[in-house]
Amino acid sequence: MTASRRWLATISLTLTLPITLAADTLILRNGQRIQGDLIAVRGDTVEFEEQRNFGGRRTIRVDRDEIDRIEFDRNGSGNNWNNGGGGSGGWNNNDNGRPNGMRERQSSVSATTDWSDTGIDVRAGQTIYVSASGQVRWGRDRRDGPQGENNSPFNAGRPLPNRPAAALIGRIGNDVFFIGNEQGAIRVRNSGRLYLGINDDYLADNSGSFRVTVFY
Repeated sequence: MTASRRWLATISLTLTLPITLAADTLILRNGQRIQGDLIAVRGDTVEFEEQRNFGGRRTIRVDRDEIDRIEFDRNGSGNNWNNGGGGSGGWNNNDNGRPNGMRERQSSVSATTDWSDTGIDVRAGQTIYVSASGQVRWGRDRRDGPQGENNSPFNAGRPLPNRPAAALIGRIGNDVFFIGNEQGAIRVRNSGRLYLGINDDYLADNSGSFRVTVFY
């Protein structure tokens, strides 16, 4: 076996050994391994926050064709994604435009709680996607899904007064934003913990919850 073949075999073996990762690992076709966090896949560009050896972090953008695969932190999705020989592999987008390979976390958003903690920390400018289902009861004879009340009137007491009552909403810091049942990209404006809730001014007579998956 030549030296180059031995080197390739060593790299292949290393990638298949069970290891404990402290972060996502971006593996380039030239064998370079970069640890950090996947931010997003946008078209032919992958945005990745690199964790540098001296403790700093920086955001890098890598052409998809330069990437062999991404190994995800075992505390995240636990999956590995291959770019594939033809440059497609795990990078095909689904119908709502969400890139494959994003981490995901499920949450239950109670209609009786101001804000439900998703356990997800995001960065300003990061793109997330949300998929929600279920219904909540938010008053007598009032039951709606994540989209909220149809033809809902303005109510100054709600977190988002001009948005439908009982709709799914999000909060990062002091920034409250509408989600509803839209599954397109949401570009967050603040860094911090992501909380989810419903757009209602009185929670005492509510019941039920939304089942929510956040892709980030």
